[in-house]
Amino acid sequence: MELFLQSLFNGLSIGSVLLIAALGLAIVFGIMGVINLAHGELMMLGAYTTFVVQNVFRGFGEPWFGFYIIAALPLAFLVAALAGVLLERGVIRYLYGRPLETLLATWGVSLILQQLVRSISWLMCLQIGVFCLLFFGGLWGVKRRPDFERIRNGAIAILLPLSAGITLALGAILGKSAGLALTQPWFGAQGVDVTAPGWLRGGIPIGTFQLPYVRLFIIALTVVCVVGIYLFLLRSPWGLRIRAVTQNRSMSACLGIPTQKVDALTFAIGSGLAGIAGCAISLLGSVGPNTGQNYIVDAFMVVVVGGVGKIIGTVVAALAIGLVNYIIGSGIFISMVSPDSALFNFLTFFATTSMARVMVFVLIILFLQLRPAGLFPQKGRTVDA
Repeated sequence: MELFLQSLFNGLSIGSVLLIAALGLAIVFGIMGVINLAHGELMMLGAYTTFVVQNVFRGFGEPWFGFYIIAALPLAFLVAALAGVLLERGVIRYLYGRPLETLLATWGVSLILQQLVRSISWLMCLQIGVFCLLFFGGLWGVKRRPDFERIRNGAIAILLPLSAGITLALGAILGKSAGLALTQPWFGAQGVDVTAPGWLRGGIPIGTFQLPYVRLFIIALTVVCVVGIYLFLLRSPWGLRIRAVTQNRSMSACLGIPTQKVDALTFAIGSGLAGIAGCAISLLGSVGPNTGQNYIVDAFMVVVVGGVGKIIGTVVAALAIGLVNYIIGSGIFISMVSPDSALFNFLTFFATTSMARVMVFVLIILFLQLRPAGLFPQKGRTVDA
């Protein structure tokens, strides 16, 4: 009985991690139809935000350090949401209705974000600020001219290389004079560790095992996120606008709904949830530039199996995949099978984390052959549109 309860809890905790990682992806992918391959990197930004907040609160000492996670959660949401809005306004808004281009563009953004985290330093921040000041400030000044539309391309052709040249020259001069004080990367390519606060260490003992407080916290956080998103989409005016734009964008625009604001808000919420997921994941292991990549494939599988655009499907699929993944990988079935049988060797082969994931993917492929639209397929006229 204890083994069953332990397996059930561990499976639910893994499913909760998957769910909180997939919830934002389900909103963006399911409601907006955008395949965002940079979603894992938004999770990574949330994890690094948690790391930074932890270091800031560590300087305050106890008892403030114990509450850093409370401050890290909203900050991780805001940082990831801001990055999501910049991604939507700068890239994706030009690619709606073009899934292949969106896929490639977000993949490129994910690579840029990974390298940005490896290389970010004070000097790079200064260069980015100087470039933005010169280029966008110059463009703002040119826009005030009455003949801006006629000279726009020429102004950009001059401002872009001029701003880049001044920025690179300034960076080279400062890099040689200031040395490591400005050029040393903040994080580097190595992973960094986030320490759970004291009240999240340990667990509730039940027989010979215990329920870790960290995983209980993640389960509770997941419940809060799911209930919050459900209430926002179904009970708030902006949730009503989002659902209206999802069903019929043209008619919504005719009725006065600001569709572009709805797109930005939806992407910000989905990205912010990725930031919260990154904050939760940082409590379970080291944080590195590839942290998000470890969850993005499973998160997509959750969305596909649950049914595109169905939050209840995402919940059920995340918990089911988490349970099956743990039960196969932990080798629980092995204790129920005779060591002399052929089935014992088969189960032993898949009783590892990596091979359990392979088995789960095989089961998902077989499941999708039977139900291509997932557990909870969309119904109504919008499916045929």
